[in-house]
Amino acid sequence: MESVQAIKQRFGIIGNSPALNRAIEKAIQVAPTDISVLVTGESGVGKESIPKIIHQLSHRKHGKYIAVNCGAIPEGTIDSELFGHEKGSFTGATQTREGYFEVANGGTIFLDEVGELPLTTQVRLLRVLENGEFLKVGSSKVQKTDVRIVAATNANMFEAIKKEQFREDLYYRLSTVDIHLPPLRDRQEDIHLLFRKFASDFALKYKMPTIKLTDEAVQVLLKHRWSGNIRQLRNIAEQISVLEQNRTITAETLNSYLPTTGSNLPAVIKHTKSDSDFSSEREILYKVLFDMKSDLNDLKKLTLELMKKGNVKDVEKEHEGLIQKIYGSQDDETEFEEAIDDSELLSIPEHGIAPKDINNTQDKYHFAEEIEEEETLSLHDKELELIKKSLERHNGKRKLAAEELGISERTLYRKIKQYDL
Repeated sequence: MESVQAIKQRFGIIGNSPALNRAIEKAIQVAPTDISVLVTGESGVGKESIPKIIHQLSHRKHGKYIAVNCGAIPEGTIDSELFGHEKGSFTGATQTREGYFEVANGGTIFLDEVGELPLTTQVRLLRVLENGEFLKVGSSKVQKTDVRIVAATNANMFEAIKKEQFREDLYYRLSTVDIHLPPLRDRQEDIHLLFRKFASDFALKYKMPTIKLTDEAVQVLLKHRWSGNIRQLRNIAEQISVLEQNRTITAETLNSYLPTTGSNLPAVIKHTKSDSDFSSEREILYKVLFDMKSDLNDLKKLTLELMKKGNVKDVEKEHEGLIQKIYGSQDDETEFEEAIDDSELLSIPEHGIAPKDINNTQDKYHFAEEIEEEETLSLHDKELELIKKSLERHNGKRKLAAEELGISERTLYRKIKQYDL
């Protein structure tokens, strides 16, 4: 088994960071097996080096190695690219085409930015990982392939799974072994070393003297956040190598090439905005509930005044502002009276007190619960009361009373005898 240092020299990897060394060690250990590997890390950290190490140290090193950028292939054609298609399976399919999984049989496929795969393609990929089977687009014939899959992503896969953008079962099939490459800001001891290597390479490429940094410029280099990681550092080194006449680079000169947005300030947390929005919506809801409670108290006050005074006109005159607040502008007095009638009926129906009774009464009502007598609902008592009233009204004449009550005179006679009237 080759050492970590030998692998670095062989694949041109620069750096002595413990986290980088650990990632390379894991790649060396997993290479002889056929275990699926998921390489994670930010964009620009050099994730493409790990699949090459794994392929070259495996028994598949004589087979094909195909790197596929999943994010660069349109969603409508990615199934055809990966699995192939039959002639006439879709518009433009003028001939049968072999996909990458068929071409790379016996080799290794590197799926870069695997988090960008459409959900339908993820289902097909899961089948390949489970039993090595796939179907060409437009074909019903199952084909077999023996391919080692190494995937890479810079996305937060757990967040993607939570949002149902990536299948959880596929994630665990791909990440049998997870190799994480650290960002450049966590490799402080490697930043200047990498810059010197890039400066030397560009001096050789463009046939000019190598640029050198002053001590102050080195400190600026180390303090920068490098959100673009190694790729950004390489681009800065190339720009300075080509554009600067003075080959000694000061801190001021270096700062002029560094983006002003790339500061050392903490990254903005994505959920801050949503928390703020939630807090704002909650405050609005509290305000609405408070206003509803206030209106309800005003309505109770108005109803109580009406119950005490029994005169709509007096209440309307005394509480004009309160009435407009509750019921709005009333152009017609009748509309207000109807609104009051409705509110009365809604507020005190269970005690059997009609609005006209409220207007005529001289008593002061404090609370509905203080009404001691409740109207009886007995049919026997109601019938007896009606018969008595009808007989009294007609001075004991049973025929007239029976007609008013809507019953026969014989039935009325029987009721009189039954109730001993």
